[in-house]
Amino acid sequence: MLARIVTATAAILITSSAALGQTRDVDSEDPAAAKWHRAGESAAAATASRGTPTARVASRNVAPRRSVARVTTGDGTLPKKHGQVWREYDISPYTLRVTSTERPQQSIVDWVLRETGYEKWHGEPLGVLSATRRTLRVYHTPQMQSAVADLVDRFVAGEAEAMTFSLRVVTIDHPNWRSRARRLLRPVEIQTPGAGAWLLQKEDAAVLLAELRRRSDYREHSSPHLLVNNGQSTVVSAMRTRTYIRDAVLCGSSWPGFQTETGSLDEGFSLEFAPLLSIEQKEIDALIKCSIDRVEKMVPVMLDVPTQFAPRQRTKVEVPQMSYLRFEERFRWPVGEVLLVSMGMVALPVPVSSKPLVPGLPIMGSTPRRADLLVFVEAKRQTTPAARSADTRLRDAKNYHGRY
Repeated sequence: MLARIVTATAAILITSSAALGQTRDVDSEDPAAAKWHRAGESAAAATASRGTPTARVASRNVAPRRSVARVTTGDGTLPKKHGQVWREYDISPYTLRVTSTERPQQSIVDWVLRETGYEKWHGEPLGVLSATRRTLRVYHTPQMQSAVADLVDRFVAGEAEAMTFSLRVVTIDHPNWRSRARRLLRPVEIQTPGAGAWLLQKEDAAVLLAELRRRSDYREHSSPHLLVNNGQSTVVSAMRTRTYIRDAVLCGSSWPGFQTETGSLDEGFSLEFAPLLSIEQKEIDALIKCSIDRVEKMVPVMLDVPTQFAPRQRTKVEVPQMSYLRFEERFRWPVGEVLLVSMGMVALPVPVSSKPLVPGLPIMGSTPRRADLLVFVEAKRQTTPAARSADTRLRDAKNYHGRY
């Protein structure tokens, strides 16, 4: 009988110990257990030594996700199915003399893509186009390599360093200037609806600009002495940020019980010009991109914002009524002539204050003012270093030593 009691007691003790051990294991999985640590040990060290449940779960899932698509390493060589060849072009003669940007090689890449087509580098046959500040690396067919070589020569040719371009952006309120200038203009093909392009002799362009300046509606929106290096692009812009009340949100915490949300938008114009001379310096290729964003008016909308303070309360929000212009064309013309591009009758690129004819009377109509946006592009030669030094010597010679 005594042996039977001892056996039963031992079984109970063993079962209790196992249950207690299981309980400790379960408690150790509890995030609250991570707050406890040994005396003299920091909580961070204890957590690091034991590891949190989240960390242990993450450690069990360290294997990368298996890709759904089939991925292979290939044979380690570039495909030559279409006769592709590898070429490396030294572009340092161009990049070393361009100091207006940190990445002058990007212009070469952009012009290669414009000339050959973006799709030719993202399909069949396989192509590679990569540029550093000193080297342009190309992997493509021999025909494509020939086109790339011609473009690179147009950049690295030393003679092109002495050529810059003048860019004028003007607006005329009425397009009737064309009637007097028609005999001076030679039309150029253009694809954008409503736009026009012409070529002028430099002398005729000077006469036309002089006549336009005498008009009261003539406005010039860029510096007449803006110069652009060959192969590089420049942006002429005049933008401003305009704020408006976009929405009203009920808060109910204090009077008036709602808050207004303010929105902002940019309006104005941006003109990008990217020219490139031919190797013989007889023709110019240029990309002209223009965008105009204008707020015609703010359309008011009344919203109900009932609160416990004012059950019939209303507030006004605004919805912008916008007008846009997106223009992008590529032109080619002789160096000795001036290119004139008209964007058509578009919203004024910059706001102009309108005053009523009779003080105190509102202006009739809400349509914003429109104007004919004109762009004059002319190639100019920079002053050579020898000529600049000669000018300096001439100024030094005309020193009257303080006698006058």
